[in-house]
Amino acid sequence: MKKLSLLIISALVGLSACEDKIDLDIAQGKSLPVLDAWITTEAGLQKIKFTMSVPFTDNNPAPIINDAAITLFDETAGKSYPFGFKDGMYSYDATSQPIGVVGHAYKLHVEYKGEIFEAYDTIKRVTTIDSITLKYKTKEETMNGKEGFYATMHAKDIEGATDYYWIRSYRNDTLRRLKDNFSIDGSYDEGVSDGATFIIPIAEGITDWNKPFQANEKVIVRLMSVTHRSFDFLRQVDQQVNAGGLFAKVLENVRSNVNNVTPSGKTKILGWFGTSAVSRAEKLVK
Repeated sequence: MKKLSLLIISALVGLSACEDKIDLDIAQGKSLPVLDAWITTEAGLQKIKFTMSVPFTDNNPAPIINDAAITLFDETAGKSYPFGFKDGMYSYDATSQPIGVVGHAYKLHVEYKGEIFEAYDTIKRVTTIDSITLKYKTKEETMNGKEGFYATMHAKDIEGATDYYWIRSYRNDTLRRLKDNFSIDGSYDEGVSDGATFIIPIAEGITDWNKPFQANEKVIVRLMSVTHRSFDFLRQVDQQVNAGGLFAKVLENVRSNVNNVTPSGKTKILGWFGTSAVSRAEKLVK
Protein backbone atom coordinates (compact mmCIF):
# COMPACT_ATOMS: atom_id res chain seq x y z
CA MET A 1 0.00 0.00 0.00
CA LYS A 2 2.83 2.35 0.92
CA LYS A 3 4.60 1.48 -2.33
CA LEU A 4 1.41 2.22 -4.32
CA SER A 5 1.01 5.61 -2.62
CA LEU A 6 4.59 6.53 -3.47
CA LEU A 7 3.98 5.60 -7.11
CA ILE A 8 0.89 7.82 -7.27
CA ILE A 9 2.73 10.77 -5.69
CA SER A 10 5.62 10.31 -8.12
CA ALA A 11 3.21 10.29 -11.05
CA LEU A 12 1.50 13.50 -9.87
CA VAL A 13 4.84 15.22 -9.40
CA GLY A 14 5.84 14.18 -12.89
CA LEU A 15 2.64 15.58 -14.37
CA SER A 16 3.01 18.90 -12.55
CA ALA A 17 6.56 19.20 -13.85
CA CYS A 18 5.38 19.05 -17.49
CA GLU A 19 4.42 22.73 -17.65
CA ASP A 20 6.93 24.44 -19.92
CA LYS A 21 6.77 27.96 -21.29
CA ILE A 22 6.72 27.99 -25.10
CA ASP A 23 7.61 31.08 -27.13
CA LEU A 24 5.66 30.99 -30.39
CA ASP A 25 7.23 32.53 -33.46
CA ILE A 26 4.16 34.12 -35.09
CA ALA A 27 4.51 35.94 -38.39
CA GLN A 28 3.82 39.69 -38.13
CA GLY A 29 1.42 39.68 -41.05
CA LYS A 30 0.28 42.66 -43.10
CA SER A 31 -1.10 45.76 -41.38
CA LEU A 32 -4.45 46.85 -42.83
CA PRO A 33 -6.77 49.85 -42.28
CA VAL A 34 -9.60 49.14 -39.81
CA LEU A 35 -12.85 51.12 -39.76
CA ASP A 36 -15.11 51.31 -36.70
CA ALA A 37 -18.19 53.33 -37.69
CA TRP A 38 -21.59 53.17 -36.01
CA ILE A 39 -24.23 55.87 -36.59
CA THR A 40 -27.29 56.13 -34.33
CA THR A 41 -30.48 58.14 -33.85
CA GLU A 42 -29.07 59.70 -30.68
CA ALA A 43 -28.26 63.38 -30.44
CA GLY A 44 -24.64 64.25 -29.72
CA LEU A 45 -21.24 63.61 -31.21
CA GLN A 46 -21.25 60.81 -33.80
CA LYS A 47 -17.81 59.15 -33.88
CA ILE A 48 -15.84 57.07 -36.37
CA LYS A 49 -12.48 55.45 -35.61
CA PHE A 50 -10.00 54.67 -38.40
CA THR A 51 -6.80 52.88 -37.44
CA MET A 52 -4.20 50.42 -38.70
CA SER A 53 -4.26 46.83 -37.51
CA VAL A 54 -1.44 45.57 -35.27
CA PRO A 55 0.11 42.08 -34.96
CA PHE A 56 -1.60 39.58 -32.64
CA THR A 57 1.24 39.71 -30.11
CA ASP A 58 1.64 43.52 -30.20
CA ASN A 59 0.22 45.25 -27.10
CA ASN A 60 0.77 48.77 -28.40
CA PRO A 61 -2.23 50.99 -29.31
CA ALA A 62 -3.36 50.77 -32.93
CA PRO A 63 -1.86 53.59 -35.04
CA ILE A 64 -4.48 56.22 -35.90
CA ILE A 65 -5.15 57.19 -39.52
CA ASN A 66 -5.65 60.96 -39.75
CA ASP A 67 -5.43 61.68 -43.48
CA ALA A 68 -8.69 60.17 -44.76
CA ALA A 69 -11.80 62.01 -46.00
CA ILE A 70 -14.98 60.49 -44.57
CA THR A 71 -18.54 61.50 -45.50
CA LEU A 72 -21.86 60.00 -44.44
CA PHE A 73 -24.69 60.14 -46.99
CA ASP A 74 -28.38 59.84 -46.06
CA GLU A 75 -29.53 58.16 -49.27
CA THR A 76 -33.20 58.52 -48.33
CA ALA A 77 -33.17 62.24 -47.51
CA GLY A 78 -30.45 63.22 -49.97
CA LYS A 79 -28.23 64.76 -47.28
CA SER A 80 -24.51 64.51 -46.60
CA TYR A 81 -22.52 64.85 -43.38
CA PRO A 82 -18.72 65.42 -43.55
CA PHE A 83 -16.79 63.95 -40.62
CA GLY A 84 -13.79 66.00 -39.55
CA PHE A 85 -10.71 64.63 -37.78
CA LYS A 86 -10.09 65.78 -34.21
CA ASP A 87 -8.82 64.23 -30.97
CA GLY A 88 -7.79 60.98 -32.65
CA MET A 89 -11.09 60.26 -34.41
CA TYR A 90 -13.48 61.44 -37.10
CA SER A 91 -16.68 63.04 -35.82
CA TYR A 92 -19.80 65.02 -36.64
CA ASP A 93 -21.63 67.14 -34.04
CA ALA A 94 -25.29 66.11 -34.15
CA THR A 95 -26.19 67.73 -30.82
CA SER A 96 -28.80 70.08 -32.24
CA GLN A 97 -30.23 67.61 -34.76
CA PRO A 98 -29.66 63.81 -34.83
CA ILE A 99 -28.54 62.54 -38.23
CA GLY A 100 -29.91 59.02 -37.78
CA VAL A 101 -33.54 58.49 -38.85
CA VAL A 102 -35.49 55.22 -38.60
CA GLY A 103 -36.15 53.74 -42.04
CA HIS A 104 -33.44 55.74 -43.80
CA ALA A 105 -30.63 54.11 -45.80
CA TYR A 106 -27.07 55.35 -45.34
CA LYS A 107 -23.80 55.17 -47.29
CA LEU A 108 -20.39 55.73 -45.74
CA HIS A 109 -17.89 57.13 -48.25
CA VAL A 110 -14.17 56.95 -47.40
CA GLU A 111 -11.32 58.38 -49.48
CA TYR A 112 -7.92 57.09 -48.44
CA LYS A 113 -4.55 56.94 -50.21
CA GLY A 114 -6.13 57.72 -53.59
CA GLU A 115 -8.73 54.97 -53.33
CA ILE A 116 -12.46 55.05 -52.52
CA PHE A 117 -14.30 52.75 -50.12
CA GLU A 118 -18.03 52.52 -49.46
CA ALA A 119 -20.37 50.69 -47.09
CA TYR A 120 -24.16 50.66 -46.65
CA ASP A 121 -26.65 50.10 -43.84
CA THR A 122 -30.25 50.97 -42.91
CA ILE A 123 -31.65 52.10 -39.56
CA LYS A 124 -34.34 49.67 -38.40
CA ARG A 125 -37.10 50.29 -35.86
CA VAL A 126 -36.45 49.69 -32.16
CA THR A 127 -38.78 48.91 -29.28
CA THR A 128 -38.78 50.89 -26.04
CA ILE A 129 -37.46 49.86 -22.65
CA ASP A 130 -40.45 49.96 -20.30
CA SER A 131 -38.43 49.96 -17.08
CA ILE A 132 -35.46 48.61 -15.13
CA THR A 133 -36.05 46.83 -11.83
CA LEU A 134 -33.54 45.91 -9.12
CA LYS A 135 -33.40 43.02 -6.69
CA TYR A 136 -30.95 42.84 -3.81
CA LYS A 137 -29.43 39.41 -3.21
CA THR A 138 -27.25 38.24 -0.35
CA LYS A 139 -24.28 35.92 -0.86
CA GLU A 140 -26.45 32.98 0.20
CA GLU A 141 -29.10 33.81 -2.41
CA THR A 142 -26.70 33.76 -5.36
CA MET A 143 -24.88 30.91 -7.06
CA ASN A 144 -21.70 32.95 -7.40
CA GLY A 145 -21.61 34.30 -3.85
CA LYS A 146 -21.65 37.94 -5.03
CA GLU A 147 -23.77 40.22 -2.88
CA GLY A 148 -25.45 43.23 -4.47
CA PHE A 149 -28.24 44.49 -6.71
CA TYR A 150 -29.21 42.51 -9.81
CA ALA A 151 -30.94 44.49 -12.57
CA THR A 152 -33.61 43.37 -15.01
CA MET A 153 -34.61 45.18 -18.22
CA HIS A 154 -38.30 45.07 -19.13
CA ALA A 155 -39.13 45.41 -22.82
CA LYS A 156 -41.47 43.90 -25.41
CA ASP A 157 -40.65 43.12 -29.02
CA ILE A 158 -42.54 44.92 -31.79
CA GLU A 159 -44.98 42.72 -33.72
CA GLY A 160 -45.10 42.20 -37.45
CA ALA A 161 -41.51 41.55 -38.56
CA THR A 162 -38.23 40.01 -37.47
CA ASP A 163 -36.34 42.48 -35.31
CA TYR A 164 -32.67 42.18 -34.40
CA TYR A 165 -31.46 43.80 -31.18
CA TRP A 166 -28.13 44.67 -29.56
CA ILE A 167 -28.38 45.28 -25.81
CA ARG A 168 -25.45 46.99 -24.09
CA SER A 169 -25.35 47.87 -20.39
CA TYR A 170 -23.08 50.22 -18.43
CA ARG A 171 -22.25 51.15 -14.85
CA ASN A 172 -22.51 54.89 -13.97
CA ASP A 173 -21.58 56.20 -17.44
CA THR A 174 -21.25 55.03 -21.05
CA LEU A 175 -17.47 55.29 -21.26
CA ARG A 176 -16.98 51.55 -20.82
CA ARG A 177 -19.38 48.73 -21.63
CA LEU A 178 -20.51 46.32 -18.97
CA LYS A 179 -22.33 43.57 -20.85
CA ASP A 180 -23.33 42.89 -24.47
CA ASN A 181 -26.32 40.75 -25.38
CA PHE A 182 -28.03 40.00 -28.67
CA SER A 183 -31.62 39.08 -29.36
CA ILE A 184 -34.00 38.21 -32.18
CA ASP A 185 -37.58 39.27 -31.39
CA GLY A 186 -36.82 39.21 -27.66
CA SER A 187 -35.47 35.64 -27.79
CA TYR A 188 -32.33 33.99 -29.13
CA ASP A 189 -33.51 32.48 -32.40
CA GLU A 190 -35.58 33.55 -35.36
CA GLY A 191 -39.14 32.26 -35.56
CA VAL A 192 -39.47 31.48 -31.86
CA SER A 193 -41.61 34.50 -30.94
CA ASP A 194 -42.95 37.79 -32.30
CA GLY A 195 -44.25 40.64 -30.20
CA ALA A 196 -43.40 38.87 -26.94
CA THR A 197 -41.69 40.12 -23.79
CA PHE A 198 -37.89 39.71 -23.76
CA ILE A 199 -37.06 36.37 -22.16
CA ILE A 200 -35.52 36.27 -18.67
CA PRO A 201 -31.90 35.35 -19.62
CA ILE A 202 -31.74 38.38 -21.93
CA ALA A 203 -33.66 40.70 -19.59
CA GLU A 204 -31.36 39.80 -16.68
CA GLY A 205 -28.24 39.83 -18.85
CA ILE A 206 -27.58 43.52 -18.17
CA THR A 207 -25.91 42.72 -14.83
CA ASP A 208 -22.30 41.61 -14.49
CA TRP A 209 -22.82 38.63 -12.19
CA ASN A 210 -19.19 38.75 -11.09
CA LYS A 211 -19.68 42.31 -9.89
CA PRO A 212 -23.35 43.20 -9.28
CA PHE A 213 -24.48 46.78 -8.82
CA GLN A 214 -24.03 48.50 -5.46
CA ALA A 215 -25.85 51.35 -3.72
CA ASN A 216 -25.54 54.78 -5.40
CA GLU A 217 -24.41 53.26 -8.70
CA LYS A 218 -26.33 53.90 -11.89
CA VAL A 219 -27.59 51.18 -14.25
CA ILE A 220 -27.61 52.31 -17.89
CA VAL A 221 -29.03 50.25 -20.77
CA ARG A 222 -29.01 51.00 -24.50
CA LEU A 223 -31.31 48.82 -26.61
CA MET A 224 -30.32 49.17 -30.26
CA SER A 225 -31.85 47.95 -33.50
CA VAL A 226 -29.54 46.41 -36.10
CA THR A 227 -29.92 44.93 -39.56
CA HIS A 228 -29.58 41.18 -40.07
CA ARG A 229 -26.08 41.62 -41.55
CA SER A 230 -24.91 43.79 -38.65
CA PHE A 231 -26.42 41.32 -36.18
CA ASP A 232 -24.39 38.47 -37.67
CA PHE A 233 -21.24 40.63 -37.61
CA LEU A 234 -21.72 41.60 -33.96
CA ARG A 235 -22.30 38.03 -32.84
CA GLN A 236 -19.22 36.86 -34.73
CA VAL A 237 -17.11 39.56 -33.05
CA ASP A 238 -18.56 38.68 -29.64
CA GLN A 239 -17.72 35.00 -30.14
CA GLN A 240 -14.15 35.87 -31.15
CA VAL A 241 -13.60 38.26 -28.23
CA ASN A 242 -15.04 35.88 -25.65
CA ALA A 243 -13.63 32.66 -27.09
CA GLY A 244 -12.13 30.42 -24.47
CA GLY A 245 -12.41 27.12 -22.69
CA LEU A 246 -12.13 23.54 -23.86
CA PHE A 247 -14.90 23.85 -26.46
CA ALA A 248 -14.10 27.34 -27.74
CA LYS A 249 -14.71 28.16 -31.39
CA VAL A 250 -11.67 28.28 -33.66
CA LEU A 251 -10.60 31.88 -34.31
CA GLU A 252 -11.56 33.15 -37.75
CA ASN A 253 -11.34 36.35 -39.76
CA VAL A 254 -14.27 38.65 -39.01
CA ARG A 255 -16.05 39.79 -42.17
CA SER A 256 -16.20 43.41 -43.33
CA ASN A 257 -18.88 45.34 -45.26
CA VAL A 258 -16.50 48.08 -46.43
CA ASN A 259 -15.80 47.63 -50.16
CA ASN A 260 -13.11 49.14 -52.35
CA VAL A 261 -15.01 50.68 -55.30
CA THR A 262 -11.92 52.11 -57.00
CA PRO A 263 -11.29 50.60 -60.45
CA SER A 264 -8.24 48.34 -60.03
CA GLY A 265 -8.12 49.29 -56.34
CA LYS A 266 -5.94 46.97 -54.28
CA THR A 267 -6.24 48.17 -50.66
CA LYS A 268 -8.54 46.25 -48.34
CA ILE A 269 -10.27 47.80 -45.32
CA LEU A 270 -11.34 45.72 -42.33
CA GLY A 271 -14.11 46.65 -39.89
CA TRP A 272 -17.79 47.52 -40.17
CA PHE A 273 -20.21 50.35 -40.84
CA GLY A 274 -23.49 49.95 -38.96
CA THR A 275 -26.52 52.01 -37.97
CA SER A 276 -28.96 51.77 -35.05
CA ALA A 277 -32.07 53.30 -33.59
CA VAL A 278 -31.55 53.55 -29.83
CA SER A 279 -33.86 53.17 -26.85
CA ARG A 280 -32.18 54.14 -23.58
CA ALA A 281 -33.05 53.74 -19.91
CA GLU A 282 -31.24 54.23 -16.62
CA LYS A 283 -31.90 53.71 -12.94
CA LEU A 284 -30.10 54.80 -9.80
CA VAL A 285 -29.47 52.07 -7.25
CA LYS A 286 -30.85 53.22 -3.89
